[in-house]
Amino acid sequence: MKYSKTIVAALASLALAGCISLPAGPAGPQGATGDTGATGYTGATGNTGATGYTGATGNTGNTGATGYTGATGSTGATGDTGATGYTGATGSTGAKGNTGSGTVVVVPAR
Repeated sequence: MKYSKTIVAALASLALAGCISLPAGPAGPQGATGDTGATGYTGATGNTGATGYTGATGNTGNTGATGYTGATGSTGATGDTGATGYTGATGSTGAKGNTGSGTVVVVPAR
């Protein structure tokens, strides 16, 4: 029995030792990252349809003919100018009088 108390005491001290926390040790190495799965394929893009043609442009109709211009009338004849009359003869100038000697008298008008 003497040993049984010692065993119980040893077990109790081990149980208490499990409750005491010690500082954590260094972290272990990180595990490898798993591989990424392959990317699936994307389907091909479809072709674009062809563009339709544009219809032809219609012709323009003809323009009607231009009418003729009537003839220009004649201008009447110009009348004759009458004859110019003669100018009469120039009369003779009278003879020049002599200048008198003496004093000139001025008479006022009434």
